[in-house]
Amino acid sequence: MMQITIIGGHGKVALLAAPLLVEAGHEVRSIIRNPDHADDVAALGATPVVADVESLDVAALTGLFEGSDAVVWSAGAGGGSPERTLAVDRDAAIRTVEAAQTAGATRYVMVSYFGAGPDHGVPDDSSFRAYADAKTDADAAIEASGLDWVILRPSGLTLDAPTGAVEVKQLDASVEPDTIARADVAALIAAVLERPALTKAIVEVNTGATPIGEALDALAR
Repeated sequence: MMQITIIGGHGKVALLAAPLLVEAGHEVRSIIRNPDHADDVAALGATPVVADVESLDVAALTGLFEGSDAVVWSAGAGGGSPERTLAVDRDAAIRTVEAAQTAGATRYVMVSYFGAGPDHGVPDDSSFRAYADAKTDADAAIEASGLDWVILRPSGLTLDAPTGAVEVKQLDASVEPDTIARADVAALIAAVLERPALTKAIVEVNTGATPIGEALDALAR
């Protein structure tokens, strides 16, 4: 059993991931900003923790992560101003990486997006540019850390029913971004956390034909 802390605990992916982790026997703490969401989280078997990671410094975040074996970032500014996007998706995320290390949470799973990286190619005048830059910088901080990290980079998120099967760019260079159900991203988070051998890996992923466990096992070899 692990103690797992999910950041962004009331997000669509996190609400699907938490019950999977609880069912697997883990203790799940879901960090939420809005106390009105606490009952939704508790109904899934997770423990709601009300905190605003955007405003917390590394010391406060370290205290928040004490006792955690793994931290999952599934939060986001959700659009809006470029300044807030950078404050949440870059700056706060980077602080959580440092805090996780200080708190002794060795495992870190970041939900990013398909195509993030220095060559993301998003034009300067695009409304998506701040998010692309923020995720690129946050992912780079994770890669430079001493954590056992996995960066999940799903393509366009849908509310479709889960398929349980994926295609992964790291296993097939011809894979281009498409779509994937949020429920399958939740299943990927749970499956990653069950595979300690899968570490320091980037997983760019769409819905596909390979069972999730099989695809992740191939990456771990």
